[in-house]
Amino acid sequence: MTPAARVQASIDILDEILGGVPVEKALTGWARRSRFAGSKDRAAIRDHVFGAVRCKRSFAALGGAATGRGLMIGASRAAQADLAALFTSERHAPTAVLETEAGRDFAFDAERYDIPDWMWPMFKDSLGDQAVPVAEALQKRAPIHLRANLIKTNRFDAIAALIQGGIVARAHPASDTALEVVEGARKIAQSRAYKDGLVELQDAASQAVVSALDLQPGLRVLDYCAGGGGKSLALAAHDGVEVFAHDVNAGRMRDIPARADRAGAKITTVSTQEVRKHGPFDIVLVDAPCSGSGSWRRAPAGKWALTPQRLTELTELQFEILEVTSSLVGQGGTLAYATCSMLRPENDEVVDRFTALHSEWREAFRKRWLPTEGADGFFASHLKR
Repeated sequence: MTPAARVQASIDILDEILGGVPVEKALTGWARRSRFAGSKDRAAIRDHVFGAVRCKRSFAALGGAATGRGLMIGASRAAQADLAALFTSERHAPTAVLETEAGRDFAFDAERYDIPDWMWPMFKDSLGDQAVPVAEALQKRAPIHLRANLIKTNRFDAIAALIQGGIVARAHPASDTALEVVEGARKIAQSRAYKDGLVELQDAASQAVVSALDLQPGLRVLDYCAGGGGKSLALAAHDGVEVFAHDVNAGRMRDIPARADRAGAKITTVSTQEVRKHGPFDIVLVDAPCSGSGSWRRAPAGKWALTPQRLTELTELQFEILEVTSSLVGQGGTLAYATCSMLRPENDEVVDRFTALHSEWREAFRKRWLPTEGADGFFASHLKR
C-alpha cells in the first residue's frame, strides 16, 4: 500500500470508530476485509488510528472537522507532512484537501492538549505544574516495556537474550526488573526470550508498584484485582513469596495458569467464595478498577468514554474494595492500594477518606509515577494497621 492508501484506510476505520465501533474491533474488521495488506501496512495504519484517537480534539481542530478525514488531515498537519502527497485524489488515496478544510487555532487548553473539557480543571488540580507536560506525553505513543523474570534470569542477561532475537532493550530506572524496548518490538511475541519465560510484557511503573513492596521469603500475598495476572507474576518472581490471585470476574484470570507455567512461577487462583479461607494475608495488593488515566496512551478511547458520573462510580467502588480487603490483612500486614490513574479523586482522596474513617490504619508509603518519567501513570499507597 502507498502512504496515501494507508491514510485513506485510516480514514475509513476512524469513521467507524467515531460511529461507535470499538477501536480494536474496527481495526480487526478492516484487516479481515483487506487481506492484501501486509504486516507493515497494518502496523502503519494501526499507528495512524491510535494517534488520531489519542489526539482527537487537537487533530479535529487542525483538520477542520471531527471526522475520519478531518482527523487525518489534522494528523498530517501536526506532523508537518506534505498534504498534497497524501491527499492526491488518485485511486485508493483520499481526495485533495479543499480550501474549506482549513484548520483553525485551538480554542482552549483542553482542546490543545486533548483532555475532555469537564476533566481539565481536575487534571490541573491533580497534577499541578506537571499537567501540561503529562497531557503532552499522553498525546504520544507509549514505550514498550518488559519485565525480566527473576525466577529464570536477571535484567542484564535478559537484555543479552533479547538481542539474540533481534530485540534491543535497555534498563529502565523505574524498577530493577524493568526494560525498555528500543528496537524490534514487533518481534517480542515470537522471540525465544519471551516464549521461554525470561521476559513478560509489563509497564515499568506497574513493575515499580510491586518493587515498592517489602517482599520477604515466607510472606503470603494476595493480588486481589489480579485480572490477567501481570502483577501476580511479578510478585511470584520473589523468592519464597506465596502468591494468591483473585478477581471478582474469574474469567479475567483464565490465562494465569499458562503464563505462570511459562514463567516457572507458582500462583494459586482463588474465587471470591474461597478467598477468606486462605487469609489472613501479610500483603493484600489492590490494583483497583479506575479511569485508566495513566495509561491513556495505550488505551486512548477510555479518555473520551469517561464521564463525571462514571468517575464518581469508580471512586465509590475503589473505597468499597478497600473496605472489603482491609479485613483480609493480618495483624502487622500491609494493604497496598494502587491505580493506573493520576487523578486525585481516585488516589489521594480515596486513601484519605479510608484512613479518616478507620483510625486504626495509617499510611506508611505514598508515591506517584507519571508518563513524563517514561512509564505509565500510577499511584500507590501502603496502609498499615
